[in-house]
Amino acid sequence: MTPPPTSADATTLAAAVDPDDELRAADGRVPGRRGRATRQRLLERTAEMLQTSNYRDLKVVDIARGAGTSPATFYQYFPEVESAILVLAEEMALEGSALTAIVHDGTWKGRNGYGTAEALVDGFMGFWEDHRSVMRVVDLATEEGDQRFRNIRTRLLNEVVVALADVVARLQKDGRHPPEVDPMAAAGVLVAMLAHVAAHRYGFEFWGIRTDDTRRSMARIVFTTVTGQKPPSGS
Repeated sequence: MTPPPTSADATTLAAAVDPDDELRAADGRVPGRRGRATRQRLLERTAEMLQTSNYRDLKVVDIARGAGTSPATFYQYFPEVESAILVLAEEMALEGSALTAIVHDGTWKGRNGYGTAEALVDGFMGFWEDHRSVMRVVDLATEEGDQRFRNIRTRLLNEVVVALADVVARLQKDGRHPPEVDPMAAAGVLVAMLAHVAAHRYGFEFWGIRTDDTRRSMARIVFTTVTGQKPPSGS
């Protein structure tokens, strides 16, 4: 099991990301406009192939051919297929900031608070749907102990954990949440639930559980855990 993230992890990992390093070619040079376009085509083709193939089965020659270039050109930008997937995962993690924004920007009071809980659930479900193929690789590589992918997964989820923990702590300070609840523990459990269910939504459907019912159950759990209150009537 991946150890729980901390706010220090997020700061350290974010500081380690250099935009030029992300674009740097294998020989150390930062590519120009045409080079960046070629690199992007290679990434897009890798992402497309991940939707229908196991990442271990991807071949440089097939990615290059699909991108309209050569294996030699692929190796100018990425030392191997896994490195290209790593870049896709990094880009995906940056988009995860939208999940944190839902927590920070939404209200957590009453029926509007329940709406924020629903928005967070929908955000996780949508994020995993949009990035299912890359997340599948991230999860598998993380379980296998690949620190590079583990760092990305930690950074992606940690920001949401810290944001939710801040809300719980603030509500406790205002006397509107039971004081015996540990904010980070509550937030960590919520994010683990959201990520796991989002990753296995089709398994729930296979069991005969409608997605709307899954969504409603998660929203109720999120709202109650964050606010310490019962969900509004009719929710």
